[in-house]
Amino acid sequence: MKRSFAICKKDVRIYYAKGPVLIFGVLMPIFLFVAFLMGRSVRPELLTSSLLSMTVFFSATAVVPAIMPWETQARTLERLISSPVSITALILGDILASFLFGVLLSLVPLGLGLAMGVTLTNPTLLLVGVPLASFCYSSLAAILSTRPTDIPSNVMMISTFVKFPLLFISGVFIPLEELPKWSRMIASLSPLTYFTDLSRYSIEGRGHYPLPLNFIALAIFTFLFSVAAVKLHERNMPKRL
Repeated sequence: MKRSFAICKKDVRIYYAKGPVLIFGVLMPIFLFVAFLMGRSVRPELLTSSLLSMTVFFSATAVVPAIMPWETQARTLERLISSPVSITALILGDILASFLFGVLLSLVPLGLGLAMGVTLTNPTLLLVGVPLASFCYSSLAAILSTRPTDIPSNVMMISTFVKFPLLFISGVFIPLEELPKWSRMIASLSPLTYFTDLSRYSIEGRGHYPLPLNFIALAIFTFLFSVAAVKLHERNMPKRL
């Protein structure tokens, strides 16, 4: 863990201010939120929970995809691999950096919601749910960055190709109970669906799924994504060097 925290610290210092990270992690949720808001009369509670879901999802998946290609391009990955650091510790450090980015930026929509007069029905749910969802999405992003390339835009393109469909099927813009049955079945396959439902429980006091199911689903997705990310990076790491 000590090595993972050191890698996380290095990633925070180097990659948080990179252009693609700011565009996909900060600006993209704002653009989508404005597009969602324009011409519509939406309750502040729904606005806050939707913006929170988008922010955590995009910010937590913005950092990891940028790291590996840049590390490969700058030849710093070779030095990391030749040091006594396992690939598991390396990937965990990258995931932690992305996780922190998601948790920190989640404070922005919450602050905006409070400024609009929104009351948190159950803030404890967010205290647990935001870190869990952020780690889950960071692990997903680690899977998306396994392609052995040194061109960041290639990974960002794959990441975008996966993230946008997940965003649109997850009940962020339309509450799950208003979707047709076939659409709700597709939504249940997305990890974003369960955090969106969780944030509505916390802000509006109601959701679509039973509350424990949201936590269990996020925990299962997190485990599967984390294991898959480490295995895929272990397999592809020799192709990067």
